[in-house]
Amino acid sequence: MSVARAERLVNLVLCLLSTRQYLTADRIRSIVPGYTDAANQEAFFRMFERDKAELRDLGVPLETGRHSAFDPEGYRIARRDYELGEIDLEPDEAAAVALAVRLWESPELTGAAHGALVKLRAAGVDVDQAAPSIVEPKVRANEPAFGPLLAAVHAGRVVGFDYRKQSAPEPERRTVEPWGVVSWRGRWYLVGQDRDRAAPRCFRLSRVVGIPKATGRDGAVRRPEGVDLLHYVAGDQDTAPQSAPARVWVALDRAHGLRRRAKAVETMDLDGETGEVMEIDLVYPNSAASWIAGYGPDVVVLEPESLRAHVHQLLAGAAGEAR
Repeated sequence: MSVARAERLVNLVLCLLSTRQYLTADRIRSIVPGYTDAANQEAFFRMFERDKAELRDLGVPLETGRHSAFDPEGYRIARRDYELGEIDLEPDEAAAVALAVRLWESPELTGAAHGALVKLRAAGVDVDQAAPSIVEPKVRANEPAFGPLLAAVHAGRVVGFDYRKQSAPEPERRTVEPWGVVSWRGRWYLVGQDRDRAAPRCFRLSRVVGIPKATGRDGAVRRPEGVDLLHYVAGDQDTAPQSAPARVWVALDRAHGLRRRAKAVETMDLDGETGEVMEIDLVYPNSAASWIAGYGPDVVVLEPESLRAHVHQLLAGAAGEAR
């Protein structure tokens, strides 16, 4: 990517992230540095379409909408979808990010960012003062599957891995033609063609068990033209999650955090220790597995079996690392 285009994309992100309004394409052309160089309206629209596609490929969640039925369509970036968690990287990866931050803090980029915001305000756009700090690198890439999957995408190779679905007690083997790895609301997802299902699918990296392995020759996988990776991930989240009941045994006077969210139904001895059987509704059982495992022997999952198996696997893994 050329330096000019990279600067234009940074300016576009700043513009759409800084405003609470939907900005039309014409207004974006007039206030975002880099678009004024377009020879005519047609050249601008070609440039703008390429930039939108590039940002979506990078996982930047562009929103389209109107302030009223009489307004033309506009664009913005919702901060709630753009923000990620805190940095959680290996030492060598953290060093690379530190270099990127130093580049971001260079006079060239900070000056361009400041100039873009000044121009936004001068154009009457309602600018969010905190927007520039949000654009700085804030990356969470601690899933072991992240590196191998990203490498498979870049190499264009088929990848195989074990994947734990929310409703299944045991992981299933999946073979995928990877199209890309994107972030959505602080989580990472792989999007690609699932050979076992013969259909496009997205996979949350935190549910991948073990290290994925690439197979086949380089360049064997090509992403289809016009595929919007973020659309697959966002579309997969459209259905409102349904809570699922779980039954757990909790030792007496232990695990008070869990007790506050659960209801005791009976007293029961387990391995010679007295405790209570409690019922709790879990919206995201896979995420809750890590939370429950954190209580160690004070909490034992009785059902469902899928949650019981997941917690057992987490505890077994922790015991192995301790040894």
